[in-house]
Amino acid sequence: MTKTIFITGASSGIGRATAQYFADKGWQVAASMRHPESDVQLAQHPNIRLFRLDVTDAASIQDAIEKAIEAFGRIDVLVNNAGYGAFGAFEAASEEQVFRQIDTNIIGLMRVTRAMLPHFRQHHAGVIINLSSIAGRLASPLFSLYNATKFAVEGFSDALHYELKPLGIQVKLVEPGPIKTEFNGRSKDESDLRKYPVYQSYTDKVTRVYGKMFATAPEPVVVAKTIYKAAHSCGFRLRFASGTQGKMIILMSKLIPAWKIRFLQRWMTSF
Repeated sequence: MTKTIFITGASSGIGRATAQYFADKGWQVAASMRHPESDVQLAQHPNIRLFRLDVTDAASIQDAIEKAIEAFGRIDVLVNNAGYGAFGAFEAASEEQVFRQIDTNIIGLMRVTRAMLPHFRQHHAGVIINLSSIAGRLASPLFSLYNATKFAVEGFSDALHYELKPLGIQVKLVEPGPIKTEFNGRSKDESDLRKYPVYQSYTDKVTRVYGKMFATAPEPVVVAKTIYKAAHSCGFRLRFASGTQGKMIILMSKLIPAWKIRFLQRWMTSF
């Protein structure tokens, strides 16, 4: 039987690569995004249907899920991918940036999950795959807001696993490392340092380090393949690291004491 996957944030990056990868593998794909009318390429794939969804808008979430179920009959896998990254000194972050980061990456993910659960419970089956990050396991300089949301996604998913397992619903976490997407480009939401020049020098140093890291990062399809693996995993495994750098960083965080990790991060940004 052909299976169906529902993906949030499918307009670019990891979400788009995942939609394309699953569709090419023969899956039916419900690719959701804020502006589906602007995406012509994905809409041309015979296995992909586009749906309007904004994770900060509960009504659009419910509408997209209902229409996807009507179109495909059933949804087997939910991928909570939509999100963005605020970058910069916490003191310089605006209230709008703080709330947008939390509303998109945590509350938005919870909204979509809650809206999908009745459908999964009805069939006593379903897989929820939440996109976390190595930033949900290891803090990074100037990503305090983003780190906070990804640590929250990790804890939420871990606890949700216990609640949903008796209902036949699986929860998985995919943890990418640096990936060549717009996360470190035009999608990055930087704090305004004009009133906080004391952070400028450090921000410049950290930005250079991240620039080099993302320049050698793998393409989003690497994460799409990890999501595909997680979707087919029937065991008790919860976490799936993705990308060579991501796997190495997570392994390093397990083997090296936390104080040494902090020392290394400070050393990397001291030049």
